Amino acid sequence: MTDTELRVSRQPLRLVRAAAVGAPVLLMLYGILRIIDGLDGDHGPGWAWDLGHALFLVAFVLFASLIVGMRRLLASAGVAGSRSTGLRVLLDAATAAGLVGAGAFLWVILGDLFPRLGDAAALPDPAMAAGPLLFQFGLLTLLVRAAVVRPRLLPVWGPPLVLLGFVSIAVNLDLLPVGGALILSGLLPIGRQVN
Repeated sequence: MTDTELRVSRQPLRLVRAAAVGAPVLLMLYGILRIIDGLDGDHGPGWAWDLGHALFLVAFVLFASLIVGMRRLLASAGVAGSRSTGLRVLLDAATAAGLVGAGAFLWVILGDLFPRLGDAAALPDPAMAAGPLLFQFGLLTLLVRAAVVRPRLLPVWGPPLVLLGFVSIAVNLDLLPVGGALILSGLLPIGRQVN
């Protein structure tokens, strides 16, 4: 690998590592603030609601950055086998799905933070249902690819932990801190084998 290729591959790796830690940590903090907000029996406007949703918004910006960084990393010259047409199409489809899903989350979060915006431009119900699925499909596809490439960018147990984290959140939003911790555990070792 030339010096230029090494610099190109390290830049997305730094982005991926930062987003892989930052996004789930912010998700955990949002979950804690959501629980604090609900102590009075109601979830709604107030300091915990606003701060929690702001952290949730930044978490999904970081998840979108993680998706883009993973795509760049997997497509880089240092990752064997990423140059075939089928794999490029898979990476592109996963990236597009993940970003559309992250965009749906951002739309909903902005509507929660700014109710007048949410009333004026509510996310259509089909997009509301498809957004989380597209996000998870895209991110998990990239993570599975990262777990099977040589050299491995992620241990094979990483994607199942991330999936388990998202499933726990889907089961009960009060499990956001637990789900965030599982997602962090699955993403934390990303890229450690390729220093």
